[in-house]
Amino acid sequence: MKKIVLATANQHKVKEINQILKGKIEFIGLDELGFDGEVPEDQITIEGNAHQKADFIFQKYGLATIAEDTGLFVNALGGDPGVYSARYASKQHSNLSNIDLLLKKLSPFEDRSAYFKTVFCLVTNNGIQYFDGICKGRIIKNQSGVGGFGYDPIFTPDGYEITFAAMDSLTKNKISHRGIALENFIKSFNLSD
Repeated sequence: MKKIVLATANQHKVKEINQILKGKIEFIGLDELGFDGEVPEDQITIEGNAHQKADFIFQKYGLATIAEDTGLFVNALGGDPGVYSARYASKQHSNLSNIDLLLKKLSPFEDRSAYFKTVFCLVTNNGIQYFDGICKGRIIKNQSGVGGFGYDPIFTPDGYEITFAAMDSLTKNKISHRGIALENFIKSFNLSD
């Protein structure tokens, strides 16, 4: 079994990714490495952020490292919040303040179509690889569901009538942007069942 550092302090992401991968790869969290600093994330694209985070940890520890960045792109808002999704309302963001700001800005628009995009960047001694996934859907007007995190309570994927936050984790992980990106990662390493 491969061991790869997952360059995130977000325990929700760690849990979700481990559920999707079902033990095919063992991820070591930053806390297991004793890292308690801040990983830089100041690029203008999600690809750039994923690479910056993975490379920073790889350079520090010399271990194969994967990092991801995810953005919610709302068509009526010209793609916002996009790369700034996690810190949309402010640098000291909260999920609630981000959702409130998005719903306020989107309120004048009829078009509520949006998509999530995740990019994983793997940095190893052999080089750099990217894996991405997109999930299209729409933003609803009021929060629904108690699961998930981030914008999950207001995002309903195409073909479904419930939000990510209202879905069971098995369904969400199969169709989500993160699940699709990880599936591409799994295929590239021939880890499929």
